[in-house]
Amino acid sequence: MLLLTLAMIIAAYLIGSISSAILICKMLGLPDPRTTGSHNPGATNVLRISNKLTAATVLFLDILKGTIPVWGAYFLYAHFLEREPLYLGIIGVAACLGHMYPLFFNFQGGKAVATALGTLLPIGFSLGALLILTWVTVAKLTKYSSLSAIVTVSLAPLYVFFLKPLYVYPTLMLSALIIFRHKDNIIRLLNGTENKITTKINY
Repeated sequence: MLLLTLAMIIAAYLIGSISSAILICKMLGLPDPRTTGSHNPGATNVLRISNKLTAATVLFLDILKGTIPVWGAYFLYAHFLEREPLYLGIIGVAACLGHMYPLFFNFQGGKAVATALGTLLPIGFSLGALLILTWVTVAKLTKYSSLSAIVTVSLAPLYVFFLKPLYVYPTLMLSALIIFRHKDNIIRLLNGTENKITTKINY
């Protein structure tokens, strides 16, 4: 069980290390998202430098990076081993760490908000809908992508507590990681120097 879990953790990190934002921008001849805008290789920064379709593609692929390893592990444990929420949480964290510190891109990655969302989708689509609704609502009200992410991941453990309390602790692990990754954004928000989403959000 330990060797299988270790292999899945490594696989999750490697999948997370595939930066869709960098690859898609390179394919389309766009600037490297690490060198322009917020310097973050994620969907929001891609939206700043391109268009909604490109950003939506990056968002979808980043979500898949979290969903694939966790969902795969979930069913693998179901067939061969006893499901262990803690292990699933570690696998989800590994995928997010891959996005934040990608092996294939000099460890210069993003904030892993979409990837974290992807790791939580196997818990249930109702949770995914709540998280997306929270992000969109805060983004529309404040125009701050970072604040939307911080509020969303802060509420995620509460949502999970009411929907599937078995996964509260793994969700807390993910939330703490994402909030830590946003520490610089938190400082800029407090100082009033954080960048806003410059393209109008329509859903």
